[in-house]
Amino acid sequence: MIKRNLKYQLIESLKNFPVVGLLGSRQVGKTTLAKDLQPDYPGAIYLDLELPSDFNKLTDPELYLRQYSDRLIIIDEIQRSPGLFPVIRALVDQNLRSGRFLILGSASPDLIRQASESLAGRIIYHELTPFRTGELENSETAIRKLWVQGGYPRSYLSEDENISYRWREAFIKTYLEKDFPQLGIRIPSIQLGRFWTMLAHLQGRIWNASQIANSLGVSPPTARHYLDILSDSFLVRELLPYHTNIKKRLVKSPKIYLRDSGILHTLLNITSVDILQAHPLVGNSWEGFVIEQIFDILPSTWRKFFYRTSAGAEIDLIAISPLNAIFAIEVKYSLQPKPSIGFWKAFEDLSCKEGFVIYPGNENYPLSSKVMALSIQHLHKLSNL
Repeated sequence: MIKRNLKYQLIESLKNFPVVGLLGSRQVGKTTLAKDLQPDYPGAIYLDLELPSDFNKLTDPELYLRQYSDRLIIIDEIQRSPGLFPVIRALVDQNLRSGRFLILGSASPDLIRQASESLAGRIIYHELTPFRTGELENSETAIRKLWVQGGYPRSYLSEDENISYRWREAFIKTYLEKDFPQLGIRIPSIQLGRFWTMLAHLQGRIWNASQIANSLGVSPPTARHYLDILSDSFLVRELLPYHTNIKKRLVKSPKIYLRDSGILHTLLNITSVDILQAHPLVGNSWEGFVIEQIFDILPSTWRKFFYRTSAGAEIDLIAISPLNAIFAIEVKYSLQPKPSIGFWKAFEDLSCKEGFVIYPGNENYPLSSKVMALSIQHLHKLSNL
């Protein structure tokens, strides 16, 4: 399964930028997408820096890369050789032809910074996410499977729940013991694993650095550093609070979500849909799952936040269009979704244009003149806002 829309976006970017970056977590399918793209560029050079044979070709990177100035050069796992960024910049400045480099990387705190500093004005980024509802069969069964097993290709495509779960266990173990150290992160795997598991139990809740730091026996800045690592690696989403000039006491810390529901369930020891539906965090899991789908549906030009006041007014997600129209989105794991009093109060506070309550049923119907109950199977309708 190839992300066709992203493939076309990459082709379009390669027509207009000398360097295109494709970022995403490990095992999400970056290499598969790049190799699917390769036939569109005859003579394209592909280098996988995890292979010693390819890594050694770049012992003198300027000498090697200069000889292919007329071809697309694809460099996979570029974070293994950060010294390439200044060389790429120099080669691009000598020949500003579009479509010279496609670089693939599993993000680290240093990777984006180094690439941005070295290639400012020369590069455009795209993120490859795990599978989303819009890429799959639009059925209740497919959506439930995506929620339970998550969107990593080898996890989702497994027809056996147990095999999928074991793959995710191995994914987490490998990330902690191998991938993070390769990204230059020098934190004991046991400590970072405890933190990752702790975040799973806090899915959809407000970040409290002091509380988490006390539980781990570290300082609040250290806990924040751990969070940055998981965020920069596309494993955690920090949903920021919406701040307005209305006279309300607003929550100022982000809400935290593990971005892939399958990884979340593995860290919570949830091995099946039956166990999930009986778990106290089933609503939080559903909320995070739906929010990730919405981030994929709405363009990056839309701003997304949550809204909460100390008085209890709250909306799970507010989406603000480029014209500053505010749309309220609430997520409910119920076949009879009923927004709380706090939702209606927040809807009024923000003068929202429209509202949607996303739920796991099959029908769409109005809850008020401006608020619609929207089935998860019809979530794509948000793209028409």
